[in-house]
Parts: sequence; C-alpha cells; structure tokens
Amino acid sequence: MLMSIMVALSGCALPFFGGYGEQGMSREDFTRYVEGVFRLQNSITSEVMMQFEGDNTKKHNALLQAEQHMQEACGPLNEYVSRESDGLSTGLFLRRRVEKSAIDCEREARKVKALLAEQSH
Repeated sequence: MLMSIMVALSGCALPFFGGYGEQGMSREDFTRYVEGVFRLQNSITSEVMMQFEGDNTKKHNALLQAEQHMQEACGPLNEYVSRESDGLSTGLFLRRRVEKSAIDCEREARKVKALLAEQSH
C-alpha cells in the first residue's frame, strides 16, 4: 500500500525547475526518499511508544518534545498518506507541502532516534 501511495505522489507531482525537494532530486529519487522518510518516522514513533509503555514519562521530557517536533514536521506527509489511503483527494498544495517538508521531517526523526539511542544506554 505504501508503494502505491508513493507512486501516486510521484505521478501527480508537477515537474519543477531544478528537480524535486530542496536537493533537486529526480522524481524517482524523490519518491524513494519520501518513502524512506515516511518509514523512518513511523518506526521511530513506534519506538517512542514502546519506550513509554509502563514507564514514568516525566523523566523523558526531551524525548517527548523531540517526538512532538517530529510529528509537526512530518504532518504534511502523514496527512498525505492518510488522505490517499482513505481515497480522498490530496491536491497539488498538499503534495507541494510534502515536497517542502520532507527534509525537515527526516531531520526531526533523526533527532528523536538519537535521543532514543542515548536513553537505551
């Protein structure tokens, strides 16, 4: 299902001068990149949820804040995937927001991943 969503994202995107995303990737490379970012942030969200199962969350404030920033940065991507999986229209503006936010989403996800690694030591 995720692959069909990413194919729809790439197939509907308009070619912009200089390529896709901040780094001017080809459509195919950008599609693979966005798919990887989506999987990364979903994996990290699951790790955060497992971290707090039966745990005192007060001692994890930095992790909670970082996870919240990740969710905000990844909002357009998550909205796109949700709308696409529900069969709803995604529209050009949402696709552009995904394109513009993918790098920030990845950056925030990697911050959370680093915090998770610190807390597991």
